[in-house]
Amino acid sequence: MNPARIVVFTADPSYSVRKGIVDIDEALPGLQWLVLWHAPSKSVRQLLKNQRANWKRNGWRWIPYQLGDIAQRLLARPERPASDAAPGKAYTLAALRSRPNLRLLRVDDLHGQAALDEVRQFSPRLGLSLAAPILRQPLFDLPELGTLNLHKGKVPEFRGMPPAFWEFWTDKSSVGCTVHQVDAKLDTGDIVAETSLPRAPRATVRGMQLQLDESGCDLMRKAVTEVLAGRAVPTPQSWHAGATYRKPTLTQLAEMRRRERPHQAFGATGARQFAKDLAARAAFQGLTGLAWPRLAPRLTVLLYHRVTDDVRDNLSVGVAQFERQMALLRQHCQLVSLDQALAMTEVPRSDLPLVAVSFDDGYLDNYALAAPVLRRHGVPAAFFVSTGIMDSDQPFPHDVRRGNGPLPVMNWDQLRQMRDWGFTIGSHTVNHIDCAAEPESVVWEELLRSRDDIQRELGLDQVVLAYPYGGRQHMTPQRLDLVRKAGYVGCLSAHGGSNLARVDRFNVLRRGINWEFSDRAFLYECLGR
Repeated sequence: MNPARIVVFTADPSYSVRKGIVDIDEALPGLQWLVLWHAPSKSVRQLLKNQRANWKRNGWRWIPYQLGDIAQRLLARPERPASDAAPGKAYTLAALRSRPNLRLLRVDDLHGQAALDEVRQFSPRLGLSLAAPILRQPLFDLPELGTLNLHKGKVPEFRGMPPAFWEFWTDKSSVGCTVHQVDAKLDTGDIVAETSLPRAPRATVRGMQLQLDESGCDLMRKAVTEVLAGRAVPTPQSWHAGATYRKPTLTQLAEMRRRERPHQAFGATGARQFAKDLAARAAFQGLTGLAWPRLAPRLTVLLYHRVTDDVRDNLSVGVAQFERQMALLRQHCQLVSLDQALAMTEVPRSDLPLVAVSFDDGYLDNYALAAPVLRRHGVPAAFFVSTGIMDSDQPFPHDVRRGNGPLPVMNWDQLRQMRDWGFTIGSHTVNHIDCAAEPESVVWEELLRSRDDIQRELGLDQVVLAYPYGGRQHMTPQRLDLVRKAGYVGCLSAHGGSNLARVDRFNVLRRGINWEFSDRAFLYECLGR
């Protein structure tokens, strides 16, 4: 029997592909990897041929689409590299290349003789097709156990591409994710594993694609584990049933944006808004380049509560909206962790706005939807949780006032996982109390118990408090003295403002973000003006 060798076929080693490989490698010690990256060079003739084909398929829309794409490329700053301690650092391309048991090889032709010889010499037990072109039989048959394909769609109903789009187009209530064996036809092989994700009331295609990326990594890890252990029982699919889809036209994409507009975050769609955001990003770059050196140094701490497509309210942002915001932070700002922020007795001068990210309360979507996006973009963040509400059905007081039932919250196992991913976990009291309104004895007990809960469950020595409600009226000097006496190393508010010139460890100012922020407004908020 061959050793545990896996060959990966891909045309795009994107974040989700890299994460899928790393997650499998960490779950199954002892594997050896060969990753073949299909990266053909294209001649001028081929590029012109592609342009003609796209013009024929998309009509007049192709010209403004191309011009917009060129403008974005010219104005966009490259993402600043994440620090070595940033969440998700293990999933970067550089980290993948550095794994001692993995070889990443770029090839001009995945089906050429050189690539076939590399695979034969590697002698893989299993092949994985991750964001790969259509594979031919001489290649996908080389691994001893065949090749598995990750298809972010339900088969046989939704073969082809792209993920989620055609399910939304046909108004399905859920989106599937499938791992199947590769055969001679497109997405028709026997099913090894499958799952489905419900479509939230205000979900967008992009938001669902982000969730499919995470679900796909988990599904492929489970499928590989079962196949290598000999426990997998593939299920044949009816290849002549269902439908096969191709890439949508620009007209169809425009129609989908129109359909999504009522559910989108403010200002997220539309040609006019696109032009405004493009101009705003250019203005932001000009401001940070020209006026920024003359402004007082400042640290802006952003405050979130929920990342969800279930609702749009003043405590939530959409999934796709949050991902855009984290990409903007990585591109246009200098990110700092909470520990780095608290260490700033004086705010250092920087070329770009200094920004930290935080979350309050401890809703489950922080773990399920926010953390994956933060890891994708290497954004450090702090999560402040009400320890008596975690892992319970107890609702938050503000949800009761809104008429909401108990919303899902994180449990301690999930918080331990968040800690291990590199995120900071802090206190938001035990029962989300108003520290200024409750009796001193109640406040003291809440501070001590929440601190002890976090130290006991998470093994943290130093704990930071973000006091609930966060307004000036919700904390008094006397109660702040209790925070210090209880051994907290910092305290965060939520009544707006940025930290100018210095950071007061026991009055760290934060700015709330919700779904009403357009990309342009979000960038200006990061300036802390």
